[in-house]
Amino acid sequence: MLRRVIRFAAALAVGATLATAAAAEGVGVHWYGQSAFKITTPGGKVILIDPFISKNPKTPEDQKDLSKLGQVDLILVTHGHGDHVGDTFEIAKMTGAKVAMNADMGSTYNSLKVMDPKNLIRFNKSGRIAPIGKDIVITMTRAEHSSTVGFDGKVFPGGEPAGYIIRLENGYKIYHAGDTGVFGDMRFISSYYRPDLALLPIGGHFTMGPAHAAYALRNLMKEIPRVMPMHYGTFPPLKGTPEQLVKALGDHPVEVIVMQPGESREF
Repeated sequence: MLRRVIRFAAALAVGATLATAAAAEGVGVHWYGQSAFKITTPGGKVILIDPFISKNPKTPEDQKDLSKLGQVDLILVTHGHGDHVGDTFEIAKMTGAKVAMNADMGSTYNSLKVMDPKNLIRFNKSGRIAPIGKDIVITMTRAEHSSTVGFDGKVFPGGEPAGYIIRLENGYKIYHAGDTGVFGDMRFISSYYRPDLALLPIGGHFTMGPAHAAYALRNLMKEIPRVMPMHYGTFPPLKGTPEQLVKALGDHPVEVIVMQPGESREF
């Protein structure tokens, strides 16, 4: 099974099929560890998701300096926990990036006055936004988790957790599931939006583990051709591994893409 993981990673490194490469040319995905990603779009826009970077134990030291991030156009936050909000507001202040999140969490942060409200986008599940160009569309999806906001030693309401479908200029679609367990609407997300790449948590304890993620892929998200595991190995309770995911998938034909924190791939 470990050979299968290595084979998938190697296959991605040399390129996927010509048809897939043509459809997704220029889509860059960089993983900082946990659920923190940087997406570079074909048109050169930069989207951060759950930017837990400077205090992330898995982010390489040479990538923790936020001043080296450069351009950031949009930050998407899935829920209020600190390992997902991370450096959101510092990055937004540095770069002028817009920040999008669930409406109630946005109200909490507005009341805490942590950022310029003109740059904060409050929306909700099934809502669609295009804040950085009409050809890049973000849709909020359901996630099965919890959400609170910790600030200055106190805990505030964090609204409901979420995931995101990110449709880029060339039509390539990425599903970032956020922190979640398995839920029935994954079938709708897969069959309606038909993501080209799913970023799914597998660590367990706070989210689904490898067995539940494999069940979701085999039974609820059959249309998804490739998956990238996330939210594992960062802290001791997150024990799930990509090898366990591959074993649980059995002969299901999804392509498992295993990245190391600090690594980038182009799709």
